[in-house]
Amino acid sequence: MYYELYIDVLFLENFMLDSLLLFAVNCVMKCGRSFGRIILGGAAGSALTCLVIALPLPAAVKLIFYHVVINSLMILAALKIKSAAQFIKAFILVYLSAFAAGGFLQILQPYIRYAGLFYAVAVGSGFLFAKAWKLVSRMLREEQNICRVTLYVENRKYSIRALWDTGNRLTDPITGEPVSILAQELAGTVFGKDETGKGFRYIPYRYVGGEGIMKVCRADRMCVDMDGERWVENPLLGVGEAAFSETEEYQMILNPEVFR
Repeated sequence: MYYELYIDVLFLENFMLDSLLLFAVNCVMKCGRSFGRIILGGAAGSALTCLVIALPLPAAVKLIFYHVVINSLMILAALKIKSAAQFIKAFILVYLSAFAAGGFLQILQPYIRYAGLFYAVAVGSGFLFAKAWKLVSRMLREEQNICRVTLYVENRKYSIRALWDTGNRLTDPITGEPVSILAQELAGTVFGKDETGKGFRYIPYRYVGGEGIMKVCRADRMCVDMDGERWVENPLLGVGEAAFSETEEYQMILNPEVFR
């Protein structure tokens, strides 16, 4: 059985799909490669694929070239690979992206009559994959840094989830003590609406794009459940201005300096 194969069409199809896969991997791994470099990698991968198809090689050898050699060269040409571990991750991501995009396009193909629209959907699926991967990665990183905290205030205790944030370096400029931050709604529950006689005061702080002041107060003590129970006496707590997480996965940003 013989098939007619138009090498120019094959090159363009592979070039576009390879470029999309490389673009998705570049976004996920944050390689920082330019769009031109991604295009160069996609063109190299497509050209090598066409070359191997044209050569009279055994089917097994061609299979190795398709799935190992060409993809490896394409990754090295397009992405900024610095280590073997990074290369392996990129290689796996290329195949995961290909499976995701391939399955999605196969489902939609019977319903899309025009090639241009089909490829537009392919581009869209590449962007969606990159965005979905970033979201999942961020959620996993946050979950690893979330711990259980129990606050004790005036003979009451509150069990909450806190984000262990190594980037939180907020301190009281007077005492030098670290400040952990409560979500505004939770702070109202813990300390109540009446702030009289509870020791509230204000401290300055900086954020990206400006400066502000934050209301702070002390709890009686705090128990952090992270690799065992760790107790902090009279921790200094700030009141945030908004919710920390859209999904309300945590209600407190814990300053890692509280244990030092």
